[in-house]
Amino acid sequence: MGFRVVVLVSGSGTLLQSLIDAQATPGFAAEIVAVGADRDNIAGLQRAEQAGLPTFVHRLRKGADRDVWDVALRDQVAAYQPDLVVLAGFMKLVGPAFLERFGGRLINSHPALLPSFPGMHGARDALEYGVRVTGATVFLVDDGVDSGAILAQTAVAVADDDTEESLHERIKVSERKLLVEVVTRMATTPWTVEGRRVRWGR
Repeated sequence: MGFRVVVLVSGSGTLLQSLIDAQATPGFAAEIVAVGADRDNIAGLQRAEQAGLPTFVHRLRKGADRDVWDVALRDQVAAYQPDLVVLAGFMKLVGPAFLERFGGRLINSHPALLPSFPGMHGARDALEYGVRVTGATVFLVDDGVDSGAILAQTAVAVADDDTEESLHERIKVSERKLLVEVVTRMATTPWTVEGRRVRWGR
């Protein structure tokens, strides 16, 4: 059995597509075994289906009990026996049950150099603050918002004429590449977390 990956998406699935494309290249060490979503009829699910990947949808309905939703999502993901769970544009916060099961092997990416500019608008916030360099971060998910231990980062320069859209598009190009690199490394290299530092090769 190879290094099994479940990917969770909420939208267009461009980060997922980068992993699908990587999986199609010879020697890629990970295998996407399922793609889950919290919404029906999204492009991310269509990308997965076109690639022949199993999919599932687990919606959080208005007024529903989040803890019940979290447990059910955990169980759906666990059924695929993943070694790693990737939140690829997944717009729901997972809860305690999910983290208890998958903590330490649950990753997310963010369009800024954390701990700077966490939250929903990393590119916009970086641009408004006036930084000259921003980028993308892949990190281990914990019970905070974009606060987990950092696995890898890549820098993106901010141009004088950047808009939020142009900056975010350049960040996303780097973010997709970084995510593939991190998944590859996690599939092939042991890692440990000491405090907030991730150490590779142990």
